[in-house]
Amino acid sequence: MGYAIIRSGVSRSFPESDPFLASASAPEDAEVVIYCGAPLVPDPAKAAILVELGHESLGTHTGEAMGGEGSNVLGFARYCNGRDAPSNLVELVRQEATPDSAIAAARAVLEAAGLTVAVCTDQAGRIVDRLVRPKYNAALRFLDEGLATQKDMDLTCRMGLGYPDGPIERVARGGLDLHHDLTRVLFETYGTPGFAPARRAVVAAARRTTRD
Repeated sequence: MGYAIIRSGVSRSFPESDPFLASASAPEDAEVVIYCGAPLVPDPAKAAILVELGHESLGTHTGEAMGGEGSNVLGFARYCNGRDAPSNLVELVRQEATPDSAIAAARAVLEAAGLTVAVCTDQAGRIVDRLVRPKYNAALRFLDEGLATQKDMDLTCRMGLGYPDGPIERVARGGLDLHHDLTRVLFETYGTPGFAPARRAVVAAARRTTRD
């Protein structure tokens, strides 16, 4: 299934060197159109239209209808840990009335490129960040409280839980300032205490602002 990519600026999901960009077709020839940073132009004649998401919900681009929203427009975000390189996981965002045919077309294009697709509803943070960001905040708070050193907490998670890296080294590598930005959005959206940015993330964001 052919796809086109319409970009404006840098795509978080597909860096310039990504082979997915090179295999795109012209928009008029494509069954699926992918918008990365460019304004959405709806086209019901396409099998699916994908909009790259940051922290915002898909409804920001499509509008909402009190639970009745949905069309051939889906959101997507290729998961990456802050400034790390993108992973192969793509979170594909559907709305209540999104047709199964649009989901199948979007999945077919992404999986043909070797990406793994997980479908979720239109909620801020989607799947991964809603799961892991409270854990990162907890680890940073434990560090502040003197529960253990960063080295020992990360070692415990690697050796005791089998994680490839520890929570503090992972969130620090991705960027504490970016962690702050995301968790602030999640906290403002849900009001859940676990999403409130940890102190060290607040400091990192403040220092970035000062440098800028």
